Amino acid sequence: MHKSIVVLAALLMSPTLATAQLKVIISGGFSSAYEQLLPEFERAAGIKVATGSGASQGTGPQTIAAQLARGVPFDVVILSREGLRELIAANRIAAGSDADLAQVPLGVAVRAGAAKPDVSTVEAFKRAVTSARTVAVPGSTSGIWLQKELFPRLGIADKVNVKATPRGSGATDMVAAGEADLAVMPVSEILRAQGVDFGGTIPAEIQLVQVFSAAIVAGSKETDAARRLIEFLTSAHAATAIRKYGMEPLGKRGK
Repeated sequence: MHKSIVVLAALLMSPTLATAQLKVIISGGFSSAYEQLLPEFERAAGIKVATGSGASQGTGPQTIAAQLARGVPFDVVILSREGLRELIAANRIAAGSDADLAQVPLGVAVRAGAAKPDVSTVEAFKRAVTSARTVAVPGSTSGIWLQKELFPRLGIADKVNVKATPRGSGATDMVAAGEADLAVMPVSEILRAQGVDFGGTIPAEIQLVQVFSAAIVAGSKETDAARRLIEFLTSAHAATAIRKYGMEPLGKRGK
């Protein structure tokens, strides 16, 4: 039997999980791989998983932090490492339960079939975003970083017409509908979106490589099942699905 199958079986087999039900809340960046992997986990482990969604960071009632703060019950969170740090600081996470799943760079999305701008150098990227009628960004981790750090550092904060949407899917929807010329966001969210084409990653000198992490919510009654899900998502078996969407699997414990 192939080694990865043996390891997968060991991760999933447990007599206590037959009736377990998990509630997971996830942001957009890791959703593509998660959605591909989840049915296999549910079948093999005998665990039913209900999945909600929310932004890793930002404002509004639908961020992951806001939902947890008002008592919406979840067992596992999957979000950016930056957002997870905030949850850990707020004592929302079971100590030592966090693990890094994957990392992904920022890229550019354009409307399907549209010409792709040159973003291969810093100067080319600056031209692309300053000449765009509208640049869509997520209102979460990557969009916050672009607006508060990168655009000011490049001296173009007042020259880019930015529209931040609550979720990354909103940014790609704007591009697909022709309401924005391009979006800047994690590559994994671009590759899963309909109606847009991937226009390339932004230059390494100005890149934000985002890490997506998972952790068990403090007070969860399904800690064993939650741990099994996180082990599955950090396993070598999950790596193929993770790479399919432009991410690099990490599969290591968080710090």
